[in-house]
Amino acid sequence: MSFDPQKIFGKIIEKTRSAVRRSGEKIPYTAEKDVFDDCSGDISWWTNGFWAGMLWQLYGACGEPSFRKTAERIEEKLDESLMSAKGMDHDSGFKWLLTSGANYTLTKSEASKNRLLLAAGNLAGRFNPAGKFLRAWNDGGDGSAAGVAIIDCMMNLPLLYRAGELTRDPRFSQIATLHADTAASAFVRGDGSVCHIVDFDPETGERKGSRAGQGYAHGSAWTRGQAWALYGFALSYRHTGRKNYLTTAERVADYFLTNIPASGLIPVDFLQPPTPAYEDDSAAAIAACGLLELSELAGKRNYHDAAVRLLAALDGQRCDYDPAHDQLLTRCSAAYHDDRHGFPLIYGDYFYTEAIAKLIGKETFVW
Repeated sequence: MSFDPQKIFGKIIEKTRSAVRRSGEKIPYTAEKDVFDDCSGDISWWTNGFWAGMLWQLYGACGEPSFRKTAERIEEKLDESLMSAKGMDHDSGFKWLLTSGANYTLTKSEASKNRLLLAAGNLAGRFNPAGKFLRAWNDGGDGSAAGVAIIDCMMNLPLLYRAGELTRDPRFSQIATLHADTAASAFVRGDGSVCHIVDFDPETGERKGSRAGQGYAHGSAWTRGQAWALYGFALSYRHTGRKNYLTTAERVADYFLTNIPASGLIPVDFLQPPTPAYEDDSAAAIAACGLLELSELAGKRNYHDAAVRLLAALDGQRCDYDPAHDQLLTRCSAAYHDDRHGFPLIYGDYFYTEAIAKLIGKETFVW
């Protein structure tokens, strides 16, 4: 069967209509036996914006009222996290760009704008001036996580860029670019592969070393981390025009392209052993979004063609379009050394939807 993004987008809309009717106001992370779970009880979980973000993407394209209503209710639920010091971390962009940011873009809701600015202020407050990085995680109050930064944060920087644009206050963009500069030098290796976790001395800012994180091993190439970096540096270039971010995004993208398997299906780590052959559909979908963005910014067709290759492989081999099933992508993995592999993850579904929307010119730009 040929790859037809217009037809795919229509199937996603119809499937999502059914899922919304079944799921009500759930905030899903995965699906068990084709039914979404609900993270409403863990309201600060980092993925809690993605289902609403997917609904906003589809609402922007087709205007389905149920998509908007459900997304708005999820956004309201996240107020509990917004008021929790322990619940706020570096993933504020994932939670509030895809909910409040998308809402404000499409409806000009002042309440959503307020939430976005509150989240951006909190994220800016995580900046370590000595090391020029945004702290990733919280700890129990012992300071053990004070020097930890992770590559995922490149995708949260657009929250700061957006806040700077809305307030005309340059400090938000200044913090974002200082972190991006640090990430380019401290995370990205010479061959274009990236570290997942970097430890800094929080007092001096000195880089102490790196850790494997969710990849196969220290020094390997966790593919979702590659995708975060690829897309994240491209977005920093879009917001700032700084050429070094574009060249960094291209270096990471070229490494990714060099390592795509013949099947077009992406492993959890490019340097993992041949067996077990763990895959991560979410890494493929995120990378496809980044490659489409980079193709536009750099004016290079090979990135667009690589994105289409990844999406066609997902469409043909890894997508569940059955309207009776809640999930879309079927073989995601959160981390190489987890016990569970080959299951749905809501952020995989979001980025697959965003990528298809990009291809057909119906994307609501939220980053």
